[in-house]
Amino acid sequence: MLDWLQPGITLAGCENASPLERIDTRLLLMHGLGLTRIQLITQSELVLNTEQLAIMDGLFSRRIQGEPIAYIVQEREFFGLNFHVTPDVLIPRPDTELLVELALQYAPVNSGLLDMGTGSGAIAVAIAHQRPDLQVTALDVSPAVLAVAQENASRHLPAAKVKFYCSNWYTALSEQQFQTIVSNPPYIVANDAHLQQGDLRFEPVDALTDYADGLSAYRHIIGQAHLHLLADGWILLEHGYDQAESVRDLLIKARFTEVQSWRDLAGIERVSGGKLLALTSEQT
Repeated sequence: MLDWLQPGITLAGCENASPLERIDTRLLLMHGLGLTRIQLITQSELVLNTEQLAIMDGLFSRRIQGEPIAYIVQEREFFGLNFHVTPDVLIPRPDTELLVELALQYAPVNSGLLDMGTGSGAIAVAIAHQRPDLQVTALDVSPAVLAVAQENASRHLPAAKVKFYCSNWYTALSEQQFQTIVSNPPYIVANDAHLQQGDLRFEPVDALTDYADGLSAYRHIIGQAHLHLLADGWILLEHGYDQAESVRDLLIKARFTEVQSWRDLAGIERVSGGKLLALTSEQT
């Protein structure tokens, strides 16, 4: 049992004695004891019983050892929606909301949109939730990951609103085409020190790195995009803080036009994209 988590301690005592940030402490208390935020305040003098102490000891110990809060409570808010997360999927991050905002802006009405490497489904579900007119398709190579994404879709959307495929990138799509393609693929360079730091230590490494130069997924997605993206359709790709120029170069070489990058709230170029140039009769 943690030294500060002893018999006789109250909810308020937990908040005051915990070495964790207050928001983390509150989230763990609400999750472990099944309390709402209001109950945590109104029942602040509640004394934890033996069973509750054991539950909270386990949860606090996991967080103190560095495990992400999202994996412990199995929830993370993204674009105003609560998503179920497990160690099989990346934890949705606020930076990725920029990709959703751009997709909502560039996807034409009543068109098809493809989310590649959907993970928790946060991007696809958030887009479909905001734009019921879109026909959203999402794919991932892992059945376990797709199970999480499908659960999140069922939480927030009508049945079968998002179509899911178990696919290694475009493989399972046959000749399907879309007006918009979005992706947040693995982009951390192999052996990057960040993979052994913070929350990344606990997240699925296959979803973080391409085990190469960080650009191999972009080469494949962009290189094959013309087979699945309609003429004048947009591709929008999230990437690392220092990869915008490299991703733009790949897009330009692949016949995309209006190539540009967009900055996140921290002022970092976080998403790059372009429009697939339609072939003229002379080019064909």
